[in-house]
Amino acid sequence: MVSSPPSSQPVSHSLQDEEKVIVSSKEELIDHETFDQLLEMDDEDDKCSFSKGIVLEYFNQAEETFGKMDKYLQEENLGELSKSGHFLKGSSAAIGLTKVKDTCEKIQYCGDLKDENGESKITKDEAKDRIASLLENVKKEYQEAEEYLKIFYENRGSAISEPSSGD
Repeated sequence: MVSSPPSSQPVSHSLQDEEKVIVSSKEELIDHETFDQLLEMDDEDDKCSFSKGIVLEYFNQAEETFGKMDKYLQEENLGELSKSGHFLKGSSAAIGLTKVKDTCEKIQYCGDLKDENGESKITKDEAKDRIASLLENVKKEYQEAEEYLKIFYENRGSAISEPSSGD
């Protein structure tokens, strides 16, 4: 967990300056360069109001999209799963959530009846099975990223109090 910065030191806006959160894999959770560009838009705002607003909107979009994806999986609507994966991939990339972006891209491919690399054709049954597993994984990756970002903003005195719906 990220600890609060000592009060005698100035608060840095850079995510790269944060103590690292332990994640479940060696993959990087956050693209620090992309997220730092978002933070630059906060200018001298110590509460990071602009970037926090964008992150909160992303959280809302992600939760809504996961709900839709669960429904589409139940309905076996692979086309909508592909579109939803594409949508969430773009939103995740915009704020630098690397792991979520990568998994959403795999969901997009599987929804188009391609393997996770977008190269080989797969059957509808294979696609459904892969998407079910990928959807479970991306929700966990999202929760890791959400926790990381909540701690980041909390350390700046701008806590995000919205609870995650979880699954």
